[in-house]
Amino acid sequence: QVELVESGGGLVQAGGSLRLSCAASGSIFRINAMGWYRQAPGKQRELVAVIASGGSTNYADSVKGRFTISRENAKSTVYLQMNRLKPEDTAVYYCNVNIRGMDNWGKGTLVTVSS
Repeated sequence: QVELVESGGGLVQAGGSLRLSCAASGSIFRINAMGWYRQAPGKQRELVAVIASGGSTNYADSVKGRFTISRENAKSTVYLQMNRLKPEDTAVYYCNVNIRGMDNWGKGTLVTVSS
């Protein structure tokens, strides 16, 4: 069984920054890709950023140049540094960790960006 614990969400003004963290524990042998998704009210969940086990990254066009994903394998943790936040970044952010081909999801952390 895998547990993902997210932290770092909150309320921030437009132009501000937040750093999300997601720590995996439990049966976490052989972690593959780690990523962040988000879901705004009334919208579908969408990919924000993903980082492969080798370190390559991929970002949604809407966050390129503002968000940075990173991972610390020794701690089984993935981070999302979010800078120059915009009101349209408001959403629940979910951590996703692929372990041995299976996707595992966190419960989500709310990010609210005020204008």
